[in-house]
Amino acid sequence: MEKFNRTLRGYDPEEVNSFLDNVIKQVEQMLKEMDDKDREIMDLRHLREENRILREKISDYRKMEDTMNKTIFVAQKTSDQMRLDASRERDLIIKDAKNNADRILNEALIKAEKTQKEAMQLKRNIIIFKRKIKDIVEAQLDVVNEIDRIDLE
Repeated sequence: MEKFNRTLRGYDPEEVNSFLDNVIKQVEQMLKEMDDKDREIMDLRHLREENRILREKISDYRKMEDTMNKTIFVAQKTSDQMRLDASRERDLIIKDAKNNADRILNEALIKAEKTQKEAMQLKRNIIIFKRKIKDIVEAQLDVVNEIDRIDLE
């Protein structure tokens, strides 16, 4: 506590005024510090609110990330299943194609063999036909020769 010197009419006005100026400066300093603290508190509240909002966003992003990861997992699983199904279908198509090719080849071989047998039969028939024609022609020639001999005698 400040003590003032006494003068004729009470305390020394210069000391009192000086003290009051000091008190005013201190109060103004305290008010300024309180304003600064209030601003800091407001800034902290604002930061706390921003922090809360950012945490909510992070939470939302994590949920989206989880959803995306699940979606990617399902897509990968679906892709793997589609590849497996396509591979199986490809194998079945190849197997069917080979079976069809074997069947067509066998049918072609059977037809070729049949055609070859028919051709051989036709050759034999032509040979037999030629022999018969030759025999007939020779028999007719013998008849003509016989007629010539009869006429000549």
